[in-house]
Amino acid sequence: MSSAILRQASAVARAATRSCAFSTSAVARRDLIQEIYIRELKSYKPPPQPKDAHVGVVKNYSAPPTPQPPTLPADLASELSAYDTAEPTFAAAAKPAQSEESSGPTGAESFLAFLEADEPQAEAHH
Repeated sequence: MSSAILRQASAVARAATRSCAFSTSAVARRDLIQEIYIRELKSYKPPPQPKDAHVGVVKNYSAPPTPQPPTLPADLASELSAYDTAEPTFAAAAKPAQSEESSGPTGAESFLAFLEADEPQAEAHH
């Protein structure tokens, strides 16, 4: 039986090569391999997946615990009055004290001076 299929396939191939040699129509130039490949693709049926295929792959969903609402302190009035009476501290007042102590170059300036120390000095060309 397989020899009959081979004979038939070779006869079709010979006929196709003869017709391709003399004809320019699209029908005569069909690709047998492509036709067989497309026919096999169309006839392919993927194996059915079992119903429990997702077990172990997908985690079960559990809702996160509900957050607790914030609670106000019992003595809110006393805390507010303590906040009002507190003396504010200013961050700008601390900076001038530091600048008086270190009259040298800042961190950025010293870094740039370090980088420029390795570079050769450009000679003036007259």
